[in-house]
Amino acid sequence: MITLPTLAQMTTHPNATLRDAMVVIDANAQGACFAVEGTRLVGVLSDGDIRRALLRGASLDTLVLDVMKRDYAWLASNSSLQQVQAQLTGKIRIAPIVDVAGNLVDYACPARYHQIPLVQPLLDGNELEYVTDCIRNGWISSQGRYVQKFEQVFGQYVGCPNALAVSNGTIALHLALVSLGIGPGDEVLVPDLTFAATVNAVLHAGATPVFIDIDPLTMALNIANCEQALTARTRAVIPVHLYGHPAEMDRLMWLAAKHGLAVIEDCAEALGSFYQGAHVGNFGAAATFSFFGNKTITTGEGGMLLFKDPSLLERARILRDHGMSRERRYWHEHVGYNYRLTNIQAAIGVAQMERAVEFVARKRWIAEQYQQRLQEIQGLRLPTECGDVQNSYWLYTIVLADGLASQRNKVLDFLSLNGIEARPVFTPLHRMPPYLKYIAPGQEFPLSDAVSDGGISLPTAPNLTETDIQLVCAVLEKAIVLNSP
Repeated sequence: MITLPTLAQMTTHPNATLRDAMVVIDANAQGACFAVEGTRLVGVLSDGDIRRALLRGASLDTLVLDVMKRDYAWLASNSSLQQVQAQLTGKIRIAPIVDVAGNLVDYACPARYHQIPLVQPLLDGNELEYVTDCIRNGWISSQGRYVQKFEQVFGQYVGCPNALAVSNGTIALHLALVSLGIGPGDEVLVPDLTFAATVNAVLHAGATPVFIDIDPLTMALNIANCEQALTARTRAVIPVHLYGHPAEMDRLMWLAAKHGLAVIEDCAEALGSFYQGAHVGNFGAAATFSFFGNKTITTGEGGMLLFKDPSLLERARILRDHGMSRERRYWHEHVGYNYRLTNIQAAIGVAQMERAVEFVARKRWIAEQYQQRLQEIQGLRLPTECGDVQNSYWLYTIVLADGLASQRNKVLDFLSLNGIEARPVFTPLHRMPPYLKYIAPGQEFPLSDAVSDGGISLPTAPNLTETDIQLVCAVLEKAIVLNSP
């Protein structure tokens, strides 16, 4: 949890020196401090003011009162949220809040009153109209025309007609595994660097996960490591197209064909990603997608399962619906599950799919903006497109260089203190308690460790503006300068 500076940590005295003020500004990480006499605000001093004063010939022993701004932007203590947000635009990133007597009572900064979100769903299309249609017609559960419509339009977008809507992406993975007959006694290769849902689905199916180190450029499975990990029990492999970059599917499919492995593509973060001209999800026996609230399209919670083989689709459909026969109602041929998506969720999904092309294009535009602005900053490894791929950039994820990786959390804290929501890369599976027993003695994962320790995902909400991106890049650069070894 990030703790913002207290009011006391934001203040100095007008008779303090610039050296004293710099200590305050460095500690609060807000780029400014307030000069007060008692509780009365008399001036504002920024790091830029100090820098310009030093260039004019001032020294570190110059008094604050000789440099501080006496004519500054401020907010009244009864200001509305809209007034505060309007003030925190352009060059003004922090503003004092004063009462009618001129006393400093608080301060406003982006972390308190404005946040550049990591991701954010856009629900201003036909979502409300379609959901209202469900409610008016009474079709709010898992039966209704929007479920079938969602499966149809999603299959058309991806290029696979055998689509099955389910209640979330994790369930899609589990249903894929059991539909393919994978269970106890079987081993499944999974990347060490992925969200826990990937391995949890394997465990829920009763199979044994085998963790594979990654390719540091794609952040996906290292194919050479996959081949070394094969045993007589290996039945399947789950490539994860992490953060939107496709795994190396041609080599993986060759390996799978050679050893008789089922390939289940985890495309939870890769809607709009292509490998050699084909949308991800079209290579393996099965593929799964997630529509959680932070994904490129969302249904709140939800998922989609694709199969190459229509007979597997029908098996999964029966298992999804309690194992009940499609021909004989309330006759259960299998021990199934209730993994269905509701009609209301599917209605949102249909509306979201109407803008899927727009959302993906916007994320790729955001990635281009970052690429242009960050490529000159030392100490960063930027995401790229390795081979004949299209990265959908669900999240634009950078990796701090070795010397800076140890400061990753400080960089994240600095971003947060400046109103920018960023997040670390996933923790490798081999570090977490539930999965330690699946790690062989002495087994190491240096590549996933390095990416995880230095990785930061930057905001990629589709409604980010160019100004937002410029701010993220400026704050990130400052954070790197402050924390460089």
